[in-house]
Amino acid sequence: MNLPTFFTKLKERTLVFLLCCLAAVHVFIFSAAFPFFNNVDEPIHFDLVVKYSQGHVPRGLETLSADSAVYLSLYNSMAYLGAPAMFPDGKFPAPPWEQPAEKMRQDLVVNMANWQTVINYECWQPPLYYALGGLWWHLGQWCDFEGGRLLYWLRFLNVLVVAASVWLGYAAARMIFPENQFMRLGVPALLAFLPQTAFYSIETDALSPLCFGALFICLIQWMRADVTGIQLGMMAGLAFAATFLTKLTNLPLLMVGFLIILFKTWQLFKAGKLRASRRALAMLALCAGLPIGGWLAWCKYHFGSFTGGELQIKYFGWTHKPFSEWWHHPIFTPHGFWTFVSGLVATFWQGEFWWHNEPMASPTTGVIYVILSICFVGLASIAIIPRFSSILSTAESQRQALWVSLGSFVAAVAFFGFLSIIYDFHNYPGPSREHPYFAFGRHMLGALIPFLLLFVYGLDRTLNRFGIAAKFLALAVMILFMLVSEIAANWPAFSNEYNWFHM
Repeated sequence: MNLPTFFTKLKERTLVFLLCCLAAVHVFIFSAAFPFFNNVDEPIHFDLVVKYSQGHVPRGLETLSADSAVYLSLYNSMAYLGAPAMFPDGKFPAPPWEQPAEKMRQDLVVNMANWQTVINYECWQPPLYYALGGLWWHLGQWCDFEGGRLLYWLRFLNVLVVAASVWLGYAAARMIFPENQFMRLGVPALLAFLPQTAFYSIETDALSPLCFGALFICLIQWMRADVTGIQLGMMAGLAFAATFLTKLTNLPLLMVGFLIILFKTWQLFKAGKLRASRRALAMLALCAGLPIGGWLAWCKYHFGSFTGGELQIKYFGWTHKPFSEWWHHPIFTPHGFWTFVSGLVATFWQGEFWWHNEPMASPTTGVIYVILSICFVGLASIAIIPRFSSILSTAESQRQALWVSLGSFVAAVAFFGFLSIIYDFHNYPGPSREHPYFAFGRHMLGALIPFLLLFVYGLDRTLNRFGIAAKFLALAVMILFMLVSEIAANWPAFSNEYNWFHM
């Protein structure tokens, strides 16, 4: 390597490190601005972290614990699903820690009793995030954090997760597009400033981009390898297990990974090289199979099914539709399909926080994200078709990687479309019979890095004739739009008396 090349790569990695730091600051500020506990199941996930921190793994649906109820009673803000008009003086009550001690004690007794009657319907979820959160909780206690500061310490775990995901996005882009600096920097830059509110919450979805991102890189390396090595087999197996043990909604992504491994194994068999790769396959099966199999067995024994999800379905009051009724779903109409896809993609970018019982995200901003996604991902999809790949200068190795990216994203969308049509949601508030769409973008965040590869590649091809400066200018405008629209939408949270800045 000559000296100029060395300094160029050193400068690029310095820029990516800066992006990781900016991502950490971005997540920290917005995580601190939002009070506890948000409308996206944060009380439920917090309770599970507390239980795991105490070495207790649920063995069925349980009520919230007394230890969780203390924090929920003292630090819960009603700003998400409540409104000032609900109170006599037209404003939310002051935080408990600002009220007289005797009143705070009386309210605490009543509120704790109410919280301990709430069923934790997520008890069946895989354990990885909760186990990591439990360890992080103990570290915060060791650092002498307590009360609200300890709560925010737990939420700030996402600062590290997102920063690591940004670096992983860079690693994926560099591996697939070693000659394209815009791709190498564009993917981590968008990831660093993504206005996804799941990153500002205690919940499992924030971990999915990191876990499947690692698996995605392993899959690309597996596809390219002439003979797969045992180390790659171990890394891929652990990434498989981590993705599964983070969130069961990652199952369509795991299916894509399984099909890629199966296809590569068939290719090795036809080439007579399967024997040389048998140790890698065995290591993959061992590292993925033991953790996944162990959790499936746990769920079968304690929850009655291999995933445990049927308990939550029964708790919500959902029922399975007869097969003949699937095809009457509005998703099979143009308007219904657009409602589903636009809702899923908009929340994939912006998240699902509510404020004063109204969605925080701007509908107009959501439409812009949907249109940009359709345009750029659509162009990237065209570019990987063999007939057009030569015209758009897409190399074969890049085309294969982009096919995996597209397959991952489409599989996730199709999975949630499938969930939308097979259930009768009855009187459940959302999804419901009136709006029967499982359009919660945070649940498909595992596909974030593959999606951004497609998105940035589509932007790259769109502006290819204008040069590298125009591409980075467009990227800067996109990031500015993301920040301004996010600040405008979430600004009310910064003045809330329950947030980190007011403690």
